[in-house]
Amino acid sequence: MYALIALGVFLVVAVAVFAVALSYDQRSARARLLRERLATVQKAAERQPSEELALLRDEMLSEIPALDNLLRRSERVSNLQDFLAQAGLKIRAGNLLLLGVVCAIAVGALVYLASDSALFAWVGIVLGGLMPYSYASFKRAKRFQKFEEMFPEAIDTLARAVRAGHAFTTALELIANEIPEPIASEFRKLYEEQKFGLPVRDALINLTERVPLVDVKFFVTAVMLQRETGGNLAESLDNLSYVIRERFKIMRQVKVYTAQGRLTMMLLMGMPPIIVVVMLSLNPGFIRPLFSDPIGHTLIVGGITLQTIGYFVIRRIIQIQV
Repeated sequence: MYALIALGVFLVVAVAVFAVALSYDQRSARARLLRERLATVQKAAERQPSEELALLRDEMLSEIPALDNLLRRSERVSNLQDFLAQAGLKIRAGNLLLLGVVCAIAVGALVYLASDSALFAWVGIVLGGLMPYSYASFKRAKRFQKFEEMFPEAIDTLARAVRAGHAFTTALELIANEIPEPIASEFRKLYEEQKFGLPVRDALINLTERVPLVDVKFFVTAVMLQRETGGNLAESLDNLSYVIRERFKIMRQVKVYTAQGRLTMMLLMGMPPIIVVVMLSLNPGFIRPLFSDPIGHTLIVGGITLQTIGYFVIRRIIQIQV
């Protein structure tokens, strides 16, 4: 018990001291970013004409300069920052990692104080550390779901603008101004990238990286083929919008057919905790050894593990790609 408390105090104090000591370097970090951007501008004239130009995006992974320099060395942390941008969260990857450490310590300490079990404490540490990432994943899934629902309307708006005589790039600006979020922000980035000199093809590819959805890839492929081979872009966009809407109809039918599987998953996941609560209220002495005996602790961890595996297996079965 004392070892776990000492470890928790050490981690909290270490993180606090590290954050406070390095927060004083924020001004120097901002000056460094300005120097790097000025150096990039000064070197722009020295580039060869054949060299590919790209938009420079210098995003800090943490507000703490030393931690930012450390995190930039990891490709996974950079991918985590892209993940947070896809979720629409205004938080840095370094801050999310620090938040995960704080949540892990807090949840682990609370679980240990409630159960007086080191095994449960480690389970609480793992679950607490995953809580911020799980929230970001939930927000990302919701944002992409909303994007998919509104995407056919954006394609119809683009087709009407092209049919009315507007240029493709001007039609992108119309979508950014007329369609609500999250469509507006993504198409505004697309419009601004090509406006500031990035080739339209590269700007479209960047769109597929920011929004890695099948419908967006279809849209980008159709636009790039039309720009390279010619053809009626408005008609191609109308057909694409029709295909996406038909796919949504099929997905709704699939949800109806897999409703029994989803109900089974909810029942299997909800029955064990409900049974435990009922037994604690009706006959506490019968089930209390499960929480007080070390063998019971092992059985609980094993049951939670098997429940988690079963959840993902059933979820994989009922998820049908359309």
